[in-house]
Amino acid sequence: MSQTQLGNNSAHAEETMFPPVDHSLIEDIEAFLAGHAVQASLIAPDGTRTDIPTEVYSVLKRVVQAMSQGSAVTVAPVSMRLTTSQAADMLGISRPTLIRLLEDGAIPYDQPRRHRILRLDDVLAFKRNQDAHRASLLSELTRQAVADGLYDDSADQFVHEYRKLA
Repeated sequence: MSQTQLGNNSAHAEETMFPPVDHSLIEDIEAFLAGHAVQASLIAPDGTRTDIPTEVYSVLKRVVQAMSQGSAVTVAPVSMRLTTSQAADMLGISRPTLIRLLEDGAIPYDQPRRHRILRLDDVLAFKRNQDAHRASLLSELTRQAVADGLYDDSADQFVHEYRKLA
């Protein structure tokens, strides 16, 4: 099953795909992808074969993993434009909080008319920076707690365990 939201220009289209009803099919594909080398090929119905670049193979594996867990997957080009509501949802914050971030210059945006428009790649860059900042703060807090004798394990062990969860 799929729900498609396509505009006139498919280069800027967003497509949301839902997992197949028969989960065993996607589980078989997930097991296949997990057990094989990174270099892969596609074979068309007419027998034509083409190699898949490593980046495409990696994306395919992630899509299949998400679908095998029952999640829908949205494929969108990085140049896609977002509304403030979409960006706030993506960041897991309220729209008023996002507006404050925009007004503070934390994320670039355009305002051609009344509404603000954000680029997906700018929102993703902000999210990556926030995630890195949080990880850095957590590492520092953990190091300080270990230095203060609050934990028996080393800070590196905590950081290693935290990264496994992330």
